[in-house]
Amino acid sequence: MEFTAGGRLEVRLTASDVGKRVSVRRLTEGGSPGAKFTDTVGVLTSWNGGVLLITTRGGEQVRIAESSLVAGKVVPAAPARRRGPAASYEELARAAARAWQPVESERLGDWELRAASGFTRRANSVLPLGDPGLPLDEALARVRAWYELRGLPAYIQTATGAEGTQELLCAELEARGWVREVTAEMWIAGLAPVADGVDPGDGIELTREPGEAWLGRYQRKGASEVALKVLGSGPSVWFATVPGEGGEPDAIGRCVVDGRWAGFAAVEVANSRRRRGLASAVMTALSRRALEEGASAAWLQVETDNEGARALYGRMGFAAHHAYHHYRAPDPDPDPDQAGH
Repeated sequence: MEFTAGGRLEVRLTASDVGKRVSVRRLTEGGSPGAKFTDTVGVLTSWNGGVLLITTRGGEQVRIAESSLVAGKVVPAAPARRRGPAASYEELARAAARAWQPVESERLGDWELRAASGFTRRANSVLPLGDPGLPLDEALARVRAWYELRGLPAYIQTATGAEGTQELLCAELEARGWVREVTAEMWIAGLAPVADGVDPGDGIELTREPGEAWLGRYQRKGASEVALKVLGSGPSVWFATVPGEGGEPDAIGRCVVDGRWAGFAAVEVANSRRRRGLASAVMTALSRRALEEGASAAWLQVETDNEGARALYGRMGFAAHHAYHHYRAPDPDPDPDQAGH
């Protein structure tokens, strides 16, 4: 926080700082003796009618009355990372998109509209890396019409918490009634430490395509032709299978090697075989193959409530880079001629 020459806290923010990363302290108990204070750090996404809207790293939108502020300042756009490879948000977003490609896509300015018959939100959402080339309301109308033609709900994938992420777009979407349905995080790490993990031994099969056994363990059962296309997409795709009894694998995993990046997904272990190091062994085997192909850094996506996976990946050296969210378009307004029928 900023201090005046007399040692007092001071607000050094104005409405012209919208779009910048800020740190503020506000009074939470009405100014009485012993009052409590709350600190908030995030992107200032609006300042209207005496109310500040700040979007935090995790995407939460915090509304703060201007009258409650006791201190505030602009802070660096992104804190320095203490570990892991250097990476920009856009670099990671593009790598993740190449590793999980839709069946159909179309450009709208710098936005990419993606569809894959509804198989996963990632392959059926807009990736907005820049300007759509239209006023926002017109662009959103185009997005909704595009997905409606395909019988799909309209989703936009956004990100928060790193330099170049989309806190302002998140605020604009929420102001228009778009609903955030899913929040997860992108985690990154150096690849070599992952490859030095649990010795995978000789029992893990690495293949270029997901066989029937792999698909039998995959959480999205009954993979369609579209799903197989998405799963097989990417520059260099590998599938890991730990054979089990009765034809069902004990564990599986997927890795896409793309330049310096190795992206991991679908690391799953049979319930009866958990806590035996199988997930770590799968990650190690895939990492070693990725190292052979020249990769040096790793990424994966993990949901915020998956504590087991987060603990595992943390032990491997992964750390959160940014959060990402899927916003769903609000339901269309009812036809006034049909109201009451």
